[in-house]
Amino acid sequence: MVSAAFIIYLKNYLRTCLLLITVILFTVTVTSAQITGLVPDTSFDKSQQTVLPHSKPPLDNSILLVNSIEDSVFSQNSDNLPVSKDTITPNINSMSEPHTLGAFDMFTNLPGDWYRWSKQTFTVDNIPLIAALGVMTAGMVVTDYELWQPAKKLYDKSKTTRVVSDAFVGVGDGKFQFGLAVGFGLYGVIFSDNRALRTASQVTEVILACGGVVQLLKHVTGRESPFVATSRTGEWRLFPNQIEYAKHTPHYDAFPSGHIATAMATMIVISENYPEQKWIKYIGYPAVMMVGVGLTTTSIHWVSDFPLGLALGYSFGMLVAHQFDEPKEKQTQAQSANTLIPKTGLTMLPNGSPALQLSWEW
Repeated sequence: MVSAAFIIYLKNYLRTCLLLITVILFTVTVTSAQITGLVPDTSFDKSQQTVLPHSKPPLDNSILLVNSIEDSVFSQNSDNLPVSKDTITPNINSMSEPHTLGAFDMFTNLPGDWYRWSKQTFTVDNIPLIAALGVMTAGMVVTDYELWQPAKKLYDKSKTTRVVSDAFVGVGDGKFQFGLAVGFGLYGVIFSDNRALRTASQVTEVILACGGVVQLLKHVTGRESPFVATSRTGEWRLFPNQIEYAKHTPHYDAFPSGHIATAMATMIVISENYPEQKWIKYIGYPAVMMVGVGLTTTSIHWVSDFPLGLALGYSFGMLVAHQFDEPKEKQTQAQSANTLIPKTGLTMLPNGSPALQLSWEW
């Protein structure tokens, strides 16, 4: 009898875990695909992310070509005047350098972050994406109770589930993220690593920027958390009394999930600052998914609280990580402007003799 009961319990345990993981993985995948359209197309050169603030950009191949032939080829302009190598070689020192990190950028950038996020998000082109996000959330609200009950029972019965769930909930509570920021900051100071310092600043910035919007929405929607729910899927009390909100926060702050938004935003910022480290995303996305599982089993959040939280975290993470990248159009124009075009033709030397002219158009 004991063996049979254990087998039944194990089956229920695995079935519940699989169900939650499937739903949250689906939410992460679909939401990430949808909100890609909400993020501006910067098309940045990932190799530039590792450039330190005072380093110089690499020389263009065309410049190297000119240097290799400068001692054997004479170039003439439209007035048939000799052109030296200094004329056709660009001034590298005049090229723009990466943004220099400021000590208080994480705070001073916030108004600009909120402005750019709202400007880039609420556009006519994004209406279908926003509508799809709303429809997906509404569809999940209908099944919230059915998804939450098995998770709650699993948490109540299994000590292992409680330990794992509580641990992953802590990964999204903000303290963990601020700890990461401190770690990156200390590493950057000790080893003079500007990329680590930038990551530390941006992690802090994205927590504050994304968290501000999350808190605003929580104070507007006023949804009950599962463990204090007075209805099947939790009451929604729009624009709740702020005094009551402060006294009984769990009755009003379920939607959207700040834990999920914070975890997603932090993972995006770190992975975008270290694009060559592919393992960050391979670990990061499953970790975000497990934060969602933990929030469901501990009855802190409904599954329908996650899509908007994921969208906010992803969009703010990309915005903060790439806030100083040049738009794709400007990069293309700059590349075109910095291209040497060889031209040949016949000309006359001062003594009247014909000669072959080789010129370079910059």
